[in-house]
Amino acid sequence: MNKIKKILLSRIFIVSVLILIQSIWFITFMLNLTSESWWIQIVLQVMSFIALFLVINRNDNPAYKLAWSIPILLFPIFGGLLYGMLGGKKPARRMRTQIDTSWNRFSQEIKQDEEVLNTIEGLDKKVRGQVGYIVNNSGYPVYKNTNVKYYESGEENFPDMLEALRSAKKFIFVEYFIIGEGRMWNEILEILKGKAMSGVDVRLIYDDFGCLTLLPYKYGEELAKYNIKCVVFNPVKPIISAVMNHRDHRKIMVIDGNIGFTGGLNLADEYINEKDRFGYWKDTGVRLIGDAVYGLTAMFLTTWNAFYSTNDTLGNFAPELSLYQEMLDKEKQNDSLGFVQPYADSPLDEESVGENVYLNIINMAENYVYICTPYLIIDNEMMTALCLASKRGVDVRIITPNIPDKKMVFAVTQSYYVQLVKAGIKVYQFEPGFLHAKSFVCDDEIATVGTINMDYRSLYLHFECGVYMYRNNTICDIKEDFIKTMNQSIQMTEDKIKRKLPMRLFQSILRLLAPMM
Repeated sequence: MNKIKKILLSRIFIVSVLILIQSIWFITFMLNLTSESWWIQIVLQVMSFIALFLVINRNDNPAYKLAWSIPILLFPIFGGLLYGMLGGKKPARRMRTQIDTSWNRFSQEIKQDEEVLNTIEGLDKKVRGQVGYIVNNSGYPVYKNTNVKYYESGEENFPDMLEALRSAKKFIFVEYFIIGEGRMWNEILEILKGKAMSGVDVRLIYDDFGCLTLLPYKYGEELAKYNIKCVVFNPVKPIISAVMNHRDHRKIMVIDGNIGFTGGLNLADEYINEKDRFGYWKDTGVRLIGDAVYGLTAMFLTTWNAFYSTNDTLGNFAPELSLYQEMLDKEKQNDSLGFVQPYADSPLDEESVGENVYLNIINMAENYVYICTPYLIIDNEMMTALCLASKRGVDVRIITPNIPDKKMVFAVTQSYYVQLVKAGIKVYQFEPGFLHAKSFVCDDEIATVGTINMDYRSLYLHFECGVYMYRNNTICDIKEDFIKTMNQSIQMTEDKIKRKLPMRLFQSILRLLAPMM
């Protein structure tokens, strides 16, 4: 009884009911109007025609255009209205203005060291092109003076997070898509409370949709009692709107500007395998110490100041690396620091930075490219790049989960296996459970770890981040972890991926609609 009462009083239930009532009322109202007034039918059909024209002429991914053209053509009276409410990929004008204004403010303080670019050009012109692309289109520089530590699991990452948080003297920035009450968050929260009460500037951003069932409503007010400042990103409202598509999927933690964490981990117990949801939860992350942390700091402050106005300047949060300089100097002498470049992706512009970073890695690969992704819902450009790389002799391997968190999405993921395997690509499913890692490693020299899934939501609709690495000593750790993960996985041969006709038809329909999922 208490469980039912809890569900009925939960915010997600109330929001869902209100949206359902709104939808039923709207459909009933429109059906009554259209049945009584022929001219309203004509107006709506004209709207659908205009919507179809706009979809076709958008500078957009062809798969996204096709996915929206189908419902507009199938439902010529209501298709245009549906697209008007849900089809837009750009955030609302207000959000766009707020974030653009904040970025314009902080981007003036981010400068690329040309000597670093020149050094990369002397080593590899193709990599120089890649980092230059990120600088020009994401706005974040590439750095040399940065140590990177790679984590092959959440339970390995978590203790270092706690240690770093305990070391904070000036500020702590935390930005996550999912925060769930439990051991992981409770231990972090206790440190945040203590630090905030002692005068450390503690700021938290969490995505409202990601935390909808996990945190109490108006959780920020509770945190404010402990001097923790909070921004709830894109609050969920009981209104059918395309704005709800755009989520803050980033995972960023910055301590004093010196230490930064990012990767696939959210702050909930399944990410450290304290809770069993889909078998063993395999995730990855990185810790940065050094100059490149400045990039993560700038990402956080750009979002923060868009919604919580301050007089901050980026320079006030610059790294002070005296505690770590001995370690960094030693690694410099061993020439193991390499180059490190945090980067961000946003639905605010026409540039799909996350996808293009992935495509450039695949296209540059000479010997191998190894990929971990929880979702594999890709467009024609990505499929072509993967298959061409394999056909020109590159060893392309992809690992996806064996136990899915979303069954329909998993069905779409598996629908791509046939074409990939026929092109000579080795596809694996991580047998112990759910693989949530998002990583690429290539030719023992290039890698990226971050939050960006290989699906339409991550690549086109969400705010994301990652870290690009070149000739860093961590790259061999990422490769070794991939091989270890592969050895725990099932290779998907042609025999294993054969599907009966009904399933193939179902997957084909899902693939058509995948950009809307």
